[in-house]
Amino acid sequence: MSRLLIDIGSTYFKVATSKKIEHYFRNFDISIYEDLTSKSKSLLNNYNKDDIYICSSANGGLSTLIIGLTESFSLKYASNIAYNSGINIIQTILYNNIENESKPTDNIDVVIIVGGIDSNKNIFDKKLIEYLDNINYQNIVYVGSSSEVDFLTSYLQNIVILPNIIDNRLKMYEDDLKNYLVDLYNSNIIGKEDIKELYALTNNQIYSTPYVVNQALPYTNEILDVTDPFIVVDIGGATTDIHYSKELVEDNIITSNEYDRLVFKKLGVYKSADSLVFSAKNNEFVYELLAFLNKTEDLMDKRDTQATILLMQLSIFLVLYKVSHYHKSYLNIKMKSLNSIVFTGGITKVLKYDQIEQIVSFFYKKILNFDTIPNIVIDTNYVLWTLKR
Repeated sequence: MSRLLIDIGSTYFKVATSKKIEHYFRNFDISIYEDLTSKSKSLLNNYNKDDIYICSSANGGLSTLIIGLTESFSLKYASNIAYNSGINIIQTILYNNIENESKPTDNIDVVIIVGGIDSNKNIFDKKLIEYLDNINYQNIVYVGSSSEVDFLTSYLQNIVILPNIIDNRLKMYEDDLKNYLVDLYNSNIIGKEDIKELYALTNNQIYSTPYVVNQALPYTNEILDVTDPFIVVDIGGATTDIHYSKELVEDNIITSNEYDRLVFKKLGVYKSADSLVFSAKNNEFVYELLAFLNKTEDLMDKRDTQATILLMQLSIFLVLYKVSHYHKSYLNIKMKSLNSIVFTGGITKVLKYDQIEQIVSFFYKKILNFDTIPNIVIDTNYVLWTLKR
């Protein structure tokens, strides 16, 4: 490898050469640029800017609110595209119920409005504008009937208009919205002041780490002992991502890419630990899991080594639960068909094999009532992100 590869995570950054991968816990008292250059100065000096490649997951992902007309078409289609673009869905709203819907209190990164084929008219009215006036959002995009464009642009000056994702035959057209969301995700990363400073080190585009890992999946068996079909569970400080093959999904209507990904913005172990604990305490099986692990509930609220181990184990359980048939989602993975589960990310620095196996075994045998579990593969040195082509 004549390249220097750098991955900036929410808690660690990694530097890879042809000989080794070095992992550093970030110093949050100084900028990423200062931290990186102080710890890897000699390496950086040995490479030209053209040969340094950087990716980052330090922004923790984007959040979206989706407003649509029907569950079966507009909301389902837009949610599918958003999930597979690495966007975290905070809330979906049926337009007919918008006056009774609760308003998100957090700032929303992007609002998606969708609905109707192009021949449909008089779909939206001022109740949509009134709802939007009372929430905080950064971006807004419309991908519905073209007949509503004039109305929306007259009230929403910053709205981005893209082609309808629903054609006249009720088929999904994904490319424009997916490209917009991926670009927004990447722009959010490189728009961070800490990340923009890193362009002083490279002449190459800085990409999001989930995008890079997704591109690497077809080559996974070059470095890890995996058997298709498999999923990759990437658990870090800010988010938990699942990368999966489309053959594992029954109701996936995305038409391109062999692999896709889901991002769970609120299942990280450090930056989003509070929301992880909230999800755990509200899960119907977690207290049975705690008894199985011989752990008490109060450990979830502590911030020490033992608590971190438990939170990472909970994040494994919750993400498997959320993509199983126990959770209402457009995406349910065929758990019985899985041959391998690859674990990567910050979790590999904390959990041992048996601690991961405990959770997978509990989920498969106690919850799913299966006799066997998939092969567990741990990307111990976190090398998947280095396989980008």
